[in-house]
Amino acid sequence: MTAAAGVALVVLDVDGVLTDGRLWFGPDGEAMKAFHVRDGHGIRMLGAAGIRVAVISGRRSTAVSERMRELGVTDVAQGVADKARALGELLARTAIDANQVACLVDDTPDLELMSMVGLPAAVSDAHPAVLAKAAHVTRAAGGCGAVREFCEWLLAARGSTR
Repeated sequence: MTAAAGVALVVLDVDGVLTDGRLWFGPDGEAMKAFHVRDGHGIRMLGAAGIRVAVISGRRSTAVSERMRELGVTDVAQGVADKARALGELLARTAIDANQVACLVDDTPDLELMSMVGLPAAVSDAHPAVLAKAAHVTRAAGGCGAVREFCEWLLAARGSTR
């Protein structure tokens, strides 16, 4: 069985993975984020297949909270300085083995997280150090359907088309 076929949990970064990495600021601070609708459907597909999804982000955003609520993602950690610790706490709470975890990330703050999981993955426009550590790299860039592509790839590894 491949690592992809045994995934029970997918951990996603936000900025640069679920978004294109650009931050939009208005006079009152961060104004908005753009999420790709197909990525949302991919997340729902994982849930329907029994694969848990979590978000661990270094930034805090109301937009992320709302979008994840909309998608039924309940494991959302924002404003996290130590993503590895946040993952460790999530694994302890869920009793999921780290070898059954995939992460999809884009930048160097995620390198330690990548080293903890069974299937580290990166979006195509990730930092070169992240690309070098990734067992799988999407064709799509962050915020441009990379999450959906990754979800479909995982489901195909399990022999599922939906």
